[in-house]
This record gives sequence, C-alpha cells and structure tokens, in this order.
Amino acid sequence: MYPVSDRFLARLVESHNIATEVVLFLANGQVETLPHIGGSVTVDRGQATRRTCSVTVADTSLIPCTATDKLSVYGAQLRISCGVEHADGSRELVPVGLFRVDSVSGDVDEGPVTISGKSLEAMVADDKFTTPVKVSGTAVGAVTSLIQASLPSATVINRAVDATIGPRTYDTEGDRWAAVAECAAAIGAEVYTDTDGVFIISELPDLLAVPPVWTLAAGEGGAYVSANRGMSLDGVYNGVLAKGENTEADIPAVSALVVDDDPTSPTYWSGPFGHRPTFYSSATLTSVNACTSAATLKLRAAKAPNASADITSLPNPALEPGDVIRVLYPDGSKELHQIQSFTVPLDTSGSFTLDTIAAKEDA
Repeated sequence: MYPVSDRFLARLVESHNIATEVVLFLANGQVETLPHIGGSVTVDRGQATRRTCSVTVADTSLIPCTATDKLSVYGAQLRISCGVEHADGSRELVPVGLFRVDSVSGDVDEGPVTISGKSLEAMVADDKFTTPVKVSGTAVGAVTSLIQASLPSATVINRAVDATIGPRTYDTEGDRWAAVAECAAAIGAEVYTDTDGVFIISELPDLLAVPPVWTLAAGEGGAYVSANRGMSLDGVYNGVLAKGENTEADIPAVSALVVDDDPTSPTYWSGPFGHRPTFYSSATLTSVNACTSAATLKLRAAKAPNASADITSLPNPALEPGDVIRVLYPDGSKELHQIQSFTVPLDTSGSFTLDTIAAKEDA
C-alpha cells in the first residue's frame, strides 16, 4: 500500500469528500492541472498493462483537431492522484498512476470529453523489435536494458534476487514487453509500473508471509460494505514444471518441478486434490535453480485462486495489487485476502470492489 497517514485511513471510514487531481504533461514540456468532472482508474495485476484510466472533462476545446493541438495523443501524459479531504479542508492525496494519453473524444458541442490512457508498460509493448535483439547476463540487467531501450529515462527498481540467465535472441516484430516478462520470470519475478510510473521488478508477496496493510471491518466505523465469496478449479494448479533449453549457448535441457508441499493446504500435492500440474518453458532458464525460481513464482499464483472474493468497500486509493488485507465479516469470521484488481472512482458515483486472488482463514 502506498504510504499514508493514520489520519488518512481514519478519514476513509468517515463521511468525507473525495479529493482528486489530474495533472497534464504536454508534449511541449508544459505542465498544468486539468479540471475534471469524473472518471476512474482500473488496476489489474492480471493485465500486461497494469493501469488504465478514463478521465471526464467538461471543456470541449480539449478535443484535438490536429496533431499539434494542446491535448493530443502524440506524447501527452496524465498523472492522477486521489485521496481524502479532511474536516479542516486540507487534502491528502496519493498517486494512482502515470498514464500515456491514448484517446480523446466527445461531443464537440455539448461535451463531455473522455480522455483514456494506459500506464507506461504499453509504451514498451508498442515498441516491437525492428531487428533481432539479444539479451544475456543477469535477468535484472536484461529487463533494464529492454525497458530503457524504449524509454531511456525510465527508472527500474529491482526487489527480487538477481541471477544469470541464458542468452536469448528475440526476433524482429517480437513483443518487447513479453521479452521483459520472460526475463523476469527466470528469477521468479514480475515487472510492472507503480503509481509513480517507476518500473518495478518484484516477486508476488506470499499471502501468509507479509502483514496485512489494511483491515476491512463490517459494522459501524468499518470500511466493509458487502462481499461475494466462492471457490473454483478454473486456473488452479498445484504443481509447475519449468523447463529450459538454450541451443544458442549449447546448454542442455534443464527442468524443475515445484509442487504444493504444504500438508495443510487444500491443494496439497499428495492430498485428496490430486496432481494438477501446469508447465512453463523459456530459453533463459539454464539451471535447475533458475527453473525452480520460475516454477515457484508460477505456483504461488496458480494455487492462489482456490478461494476468491469480490469485496465491496469504501474506496481506498492507496491499495496496490498484491497487498494483503484482513476482512472481518458481519458474522464475525475473518479472512486474509490478496488483491488482484480494483477500480478507483474519481467521483462519488463509482463503487469500489476488490477482486482477490486468494483467501485464507486468518488464524
């Protein structure tokens, strides 16, 4: 969760006005605050482009007619922040994303105007390889070079354990962001942009290994509104076989099978759930250790959906995918959930529902 004050969290469960800010970065270097009347930011860990936005404005003069107009789709960006207005009139905001402007459209006579954008992963994904590109060395080095070849000023922060990967050549017309994801997976990590537009290399936090960042409680003074809970086998696996064979470096095939070895887990490999493996292969995996790291990350996500929930709460724009939250239900039961996706409203009309990828009874 983005760092906020205790006062911020307390204000979330009180009657308050939502505070929002949209800053427009023009292609010519100018910066200005953009008046707006609504919109939303959707955050989804399951998408290659983790954040998308839609901002509604009343000013019809912002609809571009030429490539040089003030708000065009040729280089403009939006930085969106959301938060609370305190009782004393002060505002506390947190960033919810930095976005490339993708489209601007609306009724030229009456409006409103809708501005849509995507976070910066999209800019890397759009930069397809125009010549064969070879990466080697470490996973973090490869990820960084692939990103900064598209965005030279991009900041890349690593929070995973780095390791050497096998050389890999990506063909012309290949997807650069898919290459980034492949190199990161070799060390059991994923890559995404955070709310400030910084590229992060990180493992998915273990549900039971990190403390909850927020408690959703039912009843007076709580943020809980409602929830739908369920279980499904769709997308659930309890073993991952990761394989690598690098003919470029003349390295023989290697592999590692990682299974759910927790006897208390409902997807325990040797339990009544049975064996349900899935598979992953990459030429970047050149050792058993590398295969094990990749399989461990894949398994963490693959076994997570054995219990899931859609939880509607009072909006908390400081949350992030992967955050662990504690939910206290009206019947007194409690669970730990890990966040997969949510949409932050930029006005009071939108609901706030957290889609979780895991749920476990809190001991």
